Amino acid sequence: MKKRQKFYTENQYRIFLQEYEEVLEFCKTNTFQSSSPEQEASLRARHLQDLLLDKILATYTAGEEINTLIPLLEELIEKYEIRQKKLAIYEQAPKISPLAIDDWLDQYEECVQVISLCILLQRPDLLKRFVILMDEAGYAGDDTLYEDLLRKTLPNRHDVDQWYHDVYTLLIQAIYADSKEKSSTLLNEYCKQWYPAFKQAPWHDTHLQGEDGSYVGYWAFEAGAIAFLYGIDDSKIDHMVYPKDLVEYARNYQPTNASQVARVDSGQPCSMTGYWFTPAQENSRRHFLKGETMPSFSDSKWGETIWYWSGEE
Repeated sequence: MKKRQKFYTENQYRIFLQEYEEVLEFCKTNTFQSSSPEQEASLRARHLQDLLLDKILATYTAGEEINTLIPLLEELIEKYEIRQKKLAIYEQAPKISPLAIDDWLDQYEECVQVISLCILLQRPDLLKRFVILMDEAGYAGDDTLYEDLLRKTLPNRHDVDQWYHDVYTLLIQAIYADSKEKSSTLLNEYCKQWYPAFKQAPWHDTHLQGEDGSYVGYWAFEAGAIAFLYGIDDSKIDHMVYPKDLVEYARNYQPTNASQVARVDSGQPCSMTGYWFTPAQENSRRHFLKGETMPSFSDSKWGETIWYWSGEE
C-alpha cells in the first residue's frame, strides 16, 4: 500500500481496523442511551453508518486498491437506507432525509462525497438509491451542485441557479467557465480553499490528535467527480484533498464482468443499449442502441469525445 495522505500512518490504519471490529461486536450486545426503543434504533443506525463511512475514508487514505472500496460503498448505501427508515419511525416523518444538507455544511459535504463516490466508482445503481433518500425529502431542484453532480447520470434532473453553501461557489463556477484553462484554475482554487472552509466540521484538525485520534482522511471527492463529469483538465492539480487516482479510475474504467459497461470512444459501436453521456458536450445524455456508432464533437473545448454509461432509464 502507498498511503494517499501524509498524515496517516500504517499504525493508525491498523488501530482503526481493530477498533472498527471491536465497535461492531460491542454494538451486538449493548444499547445506546435513549428515551425510547425508536430513538435507540435511530442512534444505532446513524452510528453504524458513520462508522462505515469512516472505514471507506480510512481505506482510501491508507492506500488500499480502489476496487476494495466498491463492496464497502454497496454496504454504505444500505446503511443510509436503514438510517433513513429508523429516523423516519423515530421522528414520525416518513420521507425525512438522513442528512440535513440545507442546514449543516458538514452534512452537505457528506452527501456530495457519497454521491461522488458512486459516480467515480461507476455505480449509477447505488447513486439512484442514495439520491432518492434526498429527493423524497424535498431537496430535488434546490441546489446547483447537487443537480450538476446528478444530471449526467440520472434522468429528469433540474436546472437551478442557487446553492445552499458558499463554499462550493468556485466548484460551480468551474463547471460553467468559458474556457478549459479557467475551469482548471477554478477547480484548483476550490481544492486550496476546501479544508479551511470546513473549520467547524467535527473532523477538522483531527490529524493533530496523533495516532490515537479519529483522523481518517480529508477528501474533496466532489471536486474529482466534477472534473470527471465535465471533462475538466486536472493534470496540474496536486493538492492533498484532490482524489486524482480515483478520477483516473473513473476515466479508464473497464468492466469486471459482462453485466457491467465500460466507456466507449467516439467512432466505436455502442456496447449496450441505454443512456450515455460525454463530458465533451453540455446536456449530452442521450439514448443509443447497441451497435450504433458513438458520435464525436470535434469543436468541443474539452478535447476528445468519450462516452460513459448513464443507465437504462
